[in-house]
Amino acid sequence: MTVKNPKELFVMLLSDARQSTERSTNFYQEISQAAQDPDIKEALESRAWISEKDLSSIDRCFELIGEKPVKLSGRLQEVFVEDFRRELAEIQNPIAKHIFVLARASHLIQFRIAELVVLVAAADLTGHYAVGVLLESCLADKLAFVERTRRLIRNFVATKLAARVAAA
Repeated sequence: MTVKNPKELFVMLLSDARQSTERSTNFYQEISQAAQDPDIKEALESRAWISEKDLSSIDRCFELIGEKPVKLSGRLQEVFVEDFRRELAEIQNPIAKHIFVLARASHLIQFRIAELVVLVAAADLTGHYAVGVLLESCLADKLAFVERTRRLIRNFVATKLAARVAAA
């Protein structure tokens, strides 16, 4: 796609965010199935649900700017998911699998955060302040997920260490 002005760039970036959000929803659903710990599973299922809400917000952004999403390759996320599946299959220890799943969820959400920070700035640059509000709400969801995941990892590790100490 040839980009001639800031609005076209904004549409391209927003389209990429929409496509990434849609794929992320599917990815969170997939990795929640790989998580055997109920807390981790529920957190990832909740992230998938919130991603669906974010997808609706992004669709509303397109309505507000009077544009339709453009089709992009999205190869980066495909490679990410392929690598995740391959690497997860190689991990045999259940605790290590849980940590790996949470680590990859954190990596993916960091991609989305960076994407949204740029989109909020692009919305302001193109004069679409209402769109910026919607995108900032998506960003807030992702920042909350990062913090919750950080706490989940700390609690998971603390629980496993306490069990190890109690067994010793």
